[in-house]
Amino acid sequence: MIPLFACEILREDVIRKLPGFAKRTSWFLANRPDLAKHISCMARMGESDDPQRLLAVPSRERLVRVLRHVPSERELLSPYGIRSISREYADAPYVFRAGDAEYRVDYAPAEGNTGLVGGNSNWRGPIWFPINYLLIESLERYHRFYGDSLRVECPTGSGHLMTLEGVARELSRRLASIFLPGARGRRPLHGAESRYAEDPHWRELVLFYEYFHGDTGRGVGASHQTGWTALAVRCIEDLVRERRTRGAVAPSLSEPERAPAHA
Repeated sequence: MIPLFACEILREDVIRKLPGFAKRTSWFLANRPDLAKHISCMARMGESDDPQRLLAVPSRERLVRVLRHVPSERELLSPYGIRSISREYADAPYVFRAGDAEYRVDYAPAEGNTGLVGGNSNWRGPIWFPINYLLIESLERYHRFYGDSLRVECPTGSGHLMTLEGVARELSRRLASIFLPGARGRRPLHGAESRYAEDPHWRELVLFYEYFHGDTGRGVGASHQTGWTALAVRCIEDLVRERRTRGAVAPSLSEPERAPAHA
């Protein structure tokens, strides 16, 4: 998924102001077609005098292929964002044996289950805000290039087709929901701790945890990680803006299409 982050849109008028960049790019396209055919190097969209060009690692076909797995609730898509490892590893962990030793990569949605990754620190299943936010920004850029011509299922297997902007908004909504009180006043980040929902002295205390449980949204690790978890504020702002635009508080930010039966 991370190679999707390397994408940028350029206009022709910008490229004309960068002759050195244009020269090197032309050389690459002419002399390394073996590499260029696998990426979106200066792909063109639009027939105007100033069409857009896409610089990105994945081709359109590879982007679509990756996006079959990212919004899959069986794999990376949690109710609260994108997990750092597929949930499928819970049932089928990766196992490597060397001599008498066995090394495993399995799905650990919260605290680490091995000291190999630093005890409480864990990259094997939880939700991390920096990665999620970079993905949202990248999907928004891809949408500016491909527009409504590119739609994917979200969640995978649901039959609901969304633009990449719609997928980005759905991810933003799920991330924001970590911090928002539900029907019983509980915020997912506080887990089972009732004081944050019931005690008036604690009710409005919102903590910015380092990362979050991949299945429940419970906060994990340091509780003051405003260096990156403060990105949640932007997600909440987007949620409020979207709902105001629609004129109603809707459970979902998207209006997906129904995919054809063969999709």
